[in-house]
Amino acid sequence: MTEGGSRQIWVDADACPAVIREILFRAAQRRETLLTLVANRWLAVPPSPWIKALQVQSGFDVADAEIVRRMHPGDLVITADIPLAAEVLAHGGLALSPRGEMFSQDTIQAQLTMRDLMDNLRGSGIRTSGPPPLGPADRKDFAARLDKWLATGQN
Repeated sequence: MTEGGSRQIWVDADACPAVIREILFRAAQRRETLLTLVANRWLAVPPSPWIKALQVQSGFDVADAEIVRRMHPGDLVITADIPLAAEVLAHGGLALSPRGEMFSQDTIQAQLTMRDLMDNLRGSGIRTSGPPPLGPADRKDFAARLDKWLATGQN
């Protein structure tokens, strides 16, 4: 929690889709909730006392490490990065994917194992397909989970 005791939203912004950022901008403004986008490049954000952008140095997982360093238990982190989600959960935060999937302690280990398996397959030359494009149902699921967290602090 921030100094004032309120929960905060952190965004792993390097790969966060623009449509999801727009949903977050509107929600942060409407609910007066601090939103910080963390990326290794400059990001334009709307002028608002509730919305910030934090540019970190380039490098592997630099933005992820900064999010984990700054977040507090109960904060929400928006990420599709499963290892980052695992770190967030380990530090008492909540992690939500841009597709509206709330990561949980019950499933994160299986997700990490599957991610590693797919990386190994790709590394051995086997072609795998990535996730489908973000669709309207994904945006709706994301917005619903975000609204629930904003209203209750729960997943």
